[in-house]
Amino acid sequence: MTLLRLFSSLLLGAVLTLAAGPSLATPERWWPLLEPQQLASVMARVPQTRVLQVTGDYAAGHVPGSVSAPYAQFRGPQENPGQLPQAGALTALVQRLGITADTPVVVVHQGSDAADFGAAARVYWTLKSLGVQDLAILNGGLAAWTAMGLPVSTDPVSVTPSQFIPQWRDDWRVTTAELEALVEDGGARLIDARPPSFFQGLQASTGLPGTIRGAGNLAFENFFDGARLKPRAQVSAIRAAYPQQDAPVTVSFCNTGHQAAVNWFILSELQHVPNMRLYAESMAEWSLQARPMDNQPSALRHYWQMTTDWIDTLFGA
Repeated sequence: MTLLRLFSSLLLGAVLTLAAGPSLATPERWWPLLEPQQLASVMARVPQTRVLQVTGDYAAGHVPGSVSAPYAQFRGPQENPGQLPQAGALTALVQRLGITADTPVVVVHQGSDAADFGAAARVYWTLKSLGVQDLAILNGGLAAWTAMGLPVSTDPVSVTPSQFIPQWRDDWRVTTAELEALVEDGGARLIDARPPSFFQGLQASTGLPGTIRGAGNLAFENFFDGARLKPRAQVSAIRAAYPQQDAPVTVSFCNTGHQAAVNWFILSELQHVPNMRLYAESMAEWSLQARPMDNQPSALRHYWQMTTDWIDTLFGA
């Protein structure tokens, strides 16, 4: 190669790099699950970090600099909350939040209980599927942040919208049609993330009681002490105790893809289980039609359980 051609090649490369715009590197000591002091450190070192508060009363107090991103905006309609919003709605949402593919994003929930973590996990899963590269969840949420004595702000934050055009990837999702084929084949590991009473068909909040045929049960709450995820060694031990260890694909589901997002996050992002998928629509969609199910109670048993649950609620049992 002549010097002229070499110079031209280098110049072209520089022009293309400038045209592509600046790219943010993954912040140092970044981990998908951040403790409050770790988040404070990241925000101090990387001011471009976007913090999203997805549950709780944003106006009453939030991590300084965080943006209000209500969880409902990442969810489907009332009759099927686990359903994905339309692509145009998701694009408009991430642009309004000023997010690009390489924006470091930390998702913060209120931290009221273990179920609240599901909102952060579902938003994390959605943004990852949209192509956002550096994502994390604040362990314990805003409650853990304030418990550490870290500052809280009531000032609303607005950000400059981005021009990011996300491209959805199905790498971490399984559709209803795909799950039907997996159930028929019998080779997948299906994990019901709900409490045992739901898995056993004793309770139902969305759809029919029972579980997807061939599923096992790993209740998401097992991974928590209060609203905080247990230490890594305990999480690993819980995973190791699950009966079915090997499968070409693992699917996490629940009622509406909320609790299941917790198991997906833990197993995919923290435990690095390969080919880990979330069934976003979960039982709300699966049980709408006559699809294969286990642990379905008789009508008499179902209505008897509903009656006793109602009585327990009345008397605070």
